[in-house]
Amino acid sequence: MNLILIAVISLGAIALVLAAILYVASKKFAVYEDPRIAQVGEVLPQANCGGCGYPGCSGFADACVKAGSLEGKFCPVGGQPVMAKVADILGLAAGEAEPMVAVVRCNGTCANRPRINQYDGAKSCAIAASLYGGETGCSYGCLGCGDCVAACQFDAIHMNPETGLPEVDETKCTACGACVKACPKAIIEIRPQGKKSRRVYVSCVNKDKGAVARKACTVSCIGCGKCVKTCPFEAITLENNLAYIDPNKCKSCRKCVEVCPQNSIIELNFPPRKPKAEEAVEAPKAPVAPKAPATPKVTE
Repeated sequence: MNLILIAVISLGAIALVLAAILYVASKKFAVYEDPRIAQVGEVLPQANCGGCGYPGCSGFADACVKAGSLEGKFCPVGGQPVMAKVADILGLAAGEAEPMVAVVRCNGTCANRPRINQYDGAKSCAIAASLYGGETGCSYGCLGCGDCVAACQFDAIHMNPETGLPEVDETKCTACGACVKACPKAIIEIRPQGKKSRRVYVSCVNKDKGAVARKACTVSCIGCGKCVKTCPFEAITLENNLAYIDPNKCKSCRKCVEVCPQNSIIELNFPPRKPKAEEAVEAPKAPVAPKAPATPKVTE
């Protein structure tokens, strides 16, 4: 009986000592967390898409609180309404960010880019890209397996069965960038949505020389440079046989669209162009009536 009592007392004493050690350690090594981090986290959409540039919504909330400023910080899923709530919690001014949207920079439809072989393997762009260049002569274009569709959490991108290309639903796209990361060919880009959703961009990423690119796809950029020379705002650059339009410099004048011989430059959501004024055609002159013959004078 004494042995049992001694054992119980010993264990109790050890437990008290360990509890005291744990209590001291918890106080000494305690990490303070600003309660505003949890408050900011509650108003975020919890999509954890990484579109904000931070590892999930909790990482974004932590960065907002610790930075003391919302400059350069934006939640693409929640948009401006969510950022306004975050600003109210932190007592800061919510910066305005230009709406962004995913853009598919490939116009290699079945009609423009004929198939020369058939891929019979796992339906994955990542796997197909690691094995070969694709089913067409263009090794830069869309592979059509739909990795971008699977990566999108917002059902904002779908494959068009007729063209074989992905199409973005602007009303659902949050510009999180998941589709950009999923595409092994880097044909998807996050660009400013533009006023009234109007955008001008080169729908091609082919870097082959003109003749090779044109043979692979009838609407491929051939690097002729006509768009570069035409642009009055120096918004277009030509590098590695491929033209690129800087959305921050482009004023949507669309002069580049008119001069592109390949129709590689896309003008999206613009109103129809006005027909060019036809040259005035002179009305035909009315026929001149022939003069009556003069009556001969009669002399007596």
